[in-house]
Amino acid sequence: MKDCIFCKIIAGEVPSEKAHHEDERIVSFPDAHPVQPGHTLVVPAKHYQWFWELPDDLANDLFKVARTLARSLKEKTGADYIQLSIVGKDVPHVHLHLIPRFTKDNPPAV
Repeated sequence: MKDCIFCKIIAGEVPSEKAHHEDERIVSFPDAHPVQPGHTLVVPAKHYQWFWELPDDLANDLFKVARTLARSLKEKTGADYIQLSIVGKDVPHVHLHLIPRFTKDNPPAV
């Protein structure tokens, strides 16, 4: 999609911090406006606006990558757990948020 910031990041048209994961189907990079240190996005390389539009195999792979990254983030940050969120309102490109959380954080309920 022409105006999608994630498509531009994936195409290399907009600079972003180094990817945590990158293959031909899925890219992961730090959130530009993190709510916590380590806040990471997991994004399909091809543009899909909504989660339900993803082919089954891509949806499965997206969660496999998210799970692997969550384990790594938990270890690197010392977080008590990793919050997984799918929002998609501000950027109309499917993406998962991985947010390191600590018991003392008291994040808002979803």
